[in-house]
Amino acid sequence: MPAVVLSLFTILLWSSLTLLSAGVSHLPAFFSAGVALCIGGLVGLARIREWKVPFWTFALGIFGIFGYHALFFLALRHAPAVEVNLLQYLWPLLIVILSPVYLGSRLGRHHLLGAGLGLAGAALVITGGRLSLDLGHLPGYLLAVGAAFVWSSYSLLTKRVRPFGTGAVGGFCLASGLLALALHALAAPATPAVSPRDWLFLVLLGLGPMGLAFYTWDAAMKRGDPRVIGALAYLTPLLSTLVLVLFGGRRLTALSGCAMGLIVAGAVVGSLDLFTPVKASSSGVRAGRKQP
Repeated sequence: MPAVVLSLFTILLWSSLTLLSAGVSHLPAFFSAGVALCIGGLVGLARIREWKVPFWTFALGIFGIFGYHALFFLALRHAPAVEVNLLQYLWPLLIVILSPVYLGSRLGRHHLLGAGLGLAGAALVITGGRLSLDLGHLPGYLLAVGAAFVWSSYSLLTKRVRPFGTGAVGGFCLASGLLALALHALAAPATPAVSPRDWLFLVLLGLGPMGLAFYTWDAAMKRGDPRVIGALAYLTPLLSTLVLVLFGGRRLTALSGCAMGLIVAGAVVGSLDLFTPVKASSSGVRAGRKQP
């Protein structure tokens, strides 16, 4: 249950990403991402001793955090935002599907059904029931799928490397932020004009969905079942829509209500393991350990 609480808290933070990002949408994407990630990295200075990790662990962190954002922003340059957003939301499904590949987990029908229902609900939320895939935007689609693959692989592979403290995520964020700022400098050497309001949104992004959320996500993935967390992750577009309804002026439609039902159903079905008690076998084995 602690892992579920952590993952739900992360999802709640990520639900504010769209609203906060809209506040700085007029700024260059890599500049905004770089500043927010650097702020998110500085949050972890209190646990800087945990930043000392093996090289491959650090490389994995940059691969996940920087790689995902770089591919996602590049995808937005080559394909419409609705389709890109939908395709990058394949990452919760990929977490479920790739669990056997990376971790040797066994998939039950309810895991796949839950992830499928969540994907269907997310598709309705994001597209509004209208989706048009144009092969002319294929490079953007592939980049979006690549972003989903990178984030799902990073999330699972943190359970495979040598154990490291969650504080190390601060180093991952800071390094990723500096790389994003470097890319911005190469593309547009001039520093954009940033108003006090822009700084407020950038700080909120760095403290929330692009900062603290990465720490709590890391802690959740280390402690929990990725098959369950993958199903729960589809609550992100649902809560994001609710945030836009409450604070962004978006209207809630009947289609949105149907999508919410699918997402909630998927989350419940995919997390049935949480409500299934572990039974002792006749040989005296419970939860994989022999009884004394």
